[in-house]
Amino acid sequence: MPDARHANLLEPEALVELFLRHPPQGFAAASEADLPVFGTDFDLLTTLEPAILAKIRRLPLFGLWSRLLRFPARFAGTTATEYAPLPKGLEPGALLDGFRERCAAGQSLLIVKDVPEVSPLLGAGDNEAAMRLARIARDKGFIVVEGQALAYVPIDFSSTDEYLSRLSKSRRKNLRRKLKSRERLDIEAVPLGDARFGSLDVLEELYGLYLGVYAQSEIHFDLLTRDFFAGLLQSREIGGVVFCYRHDGELVGYNICLEHGGMLIDKYIGLRYPQARELDLYFVSWFVNLEHALERGLRFYVAGWTDPEVKAGLGARFTFTRHLVWGRNPILRRILYMFRHWFESDAKAVGAKAADKDTDHA
Repeated sequence: MPDARHANLLEPEALVELFLRHPPQGFAAASEADLPVFGTDFDLLTTLEPAILAKIRRLPLFGLWSRLLRFPARFAGTTATEYAPLPKGLEPGALLDGFRERCAAGQSLLIVKDVPEVSPLLGAGDNEAAMRLARIARDKGFIVVEGQALAYVPIDFSSTDEYLSRLSKSRRKNLRRKLKSRERLDIEAVPLGDARFGSLDVLEELYGLYLGVYAQSEIHFDLLTRDFFAGLLQSREIGGVVFCYRHDGELVGYNICLEHGGMLIDKYIGLRYPQARELDLYFVSWFVNLEHALERGLRFYVAGWTDPEVKAGLGARFTFTRHLVWGRNPILRRILYMFRHWFESDAKAVGAKAADKDTDHA
């Protein structure tokens, strides 16, 4: 396996290349001196704490003045990788200076997204470089904002029964009830690059189920294009598996996971509603993924960014990221700095859930 060109990369380099060829809808992507970047108009309310966002939406004339909270922005990183893939060996100061010199023209915001804090999923070198980057960013006029919680599970158990035994009695009982629906499902693991993904009908069905999940998501930021979707499913270079779930012959959901570097990395799902909810597919797929990682001798199951409270209840651990934000306008920079703590809802949610687990275990 060739060495990765980028630091902080859990996934194959081919995924970064696919993102650059086919960025999300409405995004413009490029590689600037081996730094993946993309541009889009960014709504400052996108990752605001839900309770605060609800209050803001109730303010008078919100529909009119909320448009003023959208700014042209250029991001360093991708939305397809868990962390920002940054050029290896480049000094943090040079990286930030180069990003600003090449990408600041016409932009209100520059954002280095998803810079890892000390992550158990990365090596010591990547973690140390990320810490230096965050320190130097403050000196360069960037604001450090807490990012989302990335869920992961170490594969340090010999069976899912052992895994379940680590959860509280009430959660074990609840999960065993939900997992009974597995008996009603036909589950197939299809490798990426399989010939069936060359069928237009198959691609349209899978993409349609993905759009159904996107429509119900609380955050609408990066909508995958059909071309990205097809490129991922048809790739033999990226490496991974699509778990397909059928009930009475009908596809009710699927889960695209990459397998790389000793990790099973959960990427995208598609669900048919309301069947997927009625069959507790979210919970069934969690344990199917754990079993696959165990059978393959992998070290981690990386479970993604969404639903941290639910994943905490399923036994996940969490590692966090930071975003490095530079604003062209001094007033905007001051506002972002003053209200930066409003964007830390994942840390608070996971912390509350962890406290709940401590009192609930039996």
